[in-house]
Amino acid sequence: MLYFAIEFGGRLSQDRAAAADRGGQEKATDGVFEPQEWTAIGLSLKIGTIATLVSLPFAIAVAWVLARRRFPGKALVDGLVHLPLVLPPVVTGWILLVVMGRRGVVGSFLADWFGLVFSFRWTGAALAAGVMGFPLMVRAIRLSLETIDPRLEHAASTLGASPLWVFATVTLPLALPGIAAGAVLAFAKALGEFGATITFVSNIPGETQTIPAAIYTYTQTPGGDLGALKLSLVAALIALAALVASEVMVRRAGRGGGFE
Repeated sequence: MLYFAIEFGGRLSQDRAAAADRGGQEKATDGVFEPQEWTAIGLSLKIGTIATLVSLPFAIAVAWVLARRRFPGKALVDGLVHLPLVLPPVVTGWILLVVMGRRGVVGSFLADWFGLVFSFRWTGAALAAGVMGFPLMVRAIRLSLETIDPRLEHAASTLGASPLWVFATVTLPLALPGIAAGAVLAFAKALGEFGATITFVSNIPGETQTIPAAIYTYTQTPGGDLGALKLSLVAALIALAALVASEVMVRRAGRGGGFE
């Protein structure tokens, strides 16, 4: 950490000196982050939050089916759900572009009938982030559901509760730590997603340029080491906080505890 602090301070001083030497053509930043960096950070948080919230209900449903139901082809469904974890992210992004692009099979239908366009929009970045984080969310929720004693749900059913009511009042509260852990992991994954996002929606400042894309841009720009360093530290801190929170929630779920 001391090294990063010294490196950060030294590079910041160099950048300010360079800005002054250019005769005011480029003003030194008044704060730690440049405006475009704040934009990338805010866009990443927005995309990560929306991707997590939208995919959460689907993840709960898929996790419940995989944990509680037996049906032909279950192993295939499980493999398809976890496929984004093992596929190269670029391949996932290309598939999204083919399927959900403006001229894609599904994308053209959504654009013509509902006005929903994903390619080269921040909505597409949220979709890519949601797809990449979906397996992590499903896995955490499924593991949590599998630790619940089925006898508790059966007891509620014998008292006259409907299956939906049993799920809402018994299953869901008991699985809440796993649900929260999965959501945190998916959010962290969404913040760090790069390959699928840049393939599907490109790297457009202010529209699809998230923290990883901005870091990539800095690495391709002379003198961009400071910006890459700052955003890398931000990404590392957010990811570390998310992973620590997820680990705490998983441990509580494993002990059968709650958030009390």
